[in-house]
Amino acid sequence: MMKKVITLFVLVFAFTFSTQGQNKKAKRASKLTIEQQTTLAVKKMTLALDLSEKQQNDIKPILMAKITERKMAIKKRKAAKKAKERPSADEIYEMKIKQLDGLILIKSKMKNILDEKQYERFEEIQKRRMKMALKKKMMRKGKEIQASK
Repeated sequence: MMKKVITLFVLVFAFTFSTQGQNKKAKRASKLTIEQQTTLAVKKMTLALDLSEKQQNDIKPILMAKITERKMAIKKRKAAKKAKERPSADEIYEMKIKQLDGLILIKSKMKNILDEKQYERFEEIQKRRMKMALKKKMMRKGKEIQASK
């Protein structure tokens, strides 16, 4: 019996630390300026795709616009959450359309900037990211369902 209590305590303790670590990582990223985030993203893409100097310069404004838009959306969501406002179905639809249009635009611009090999690698990375985002979303939904029981 005592072993079970100790095991449960250790699991709760470990889970608490792991979630706190994730929150700190998100807070650290939000402290960076848009320029800093853009530079880091371009450097990561350069390492992953072996970008030339010209390609880096072409990609930088695209990423800067994406990061700026994302920061604005986060601020808007936080303000709405604080005011306890929930978006209507039409607003959700418009947000999703805007998001998908942005992804399509970025994809077409990247296709023009990158060569074939780089673009294939870019697509692989994007697919992997989409899968990870979907997994995280499913896990969050699972936790929400468990919390509501």
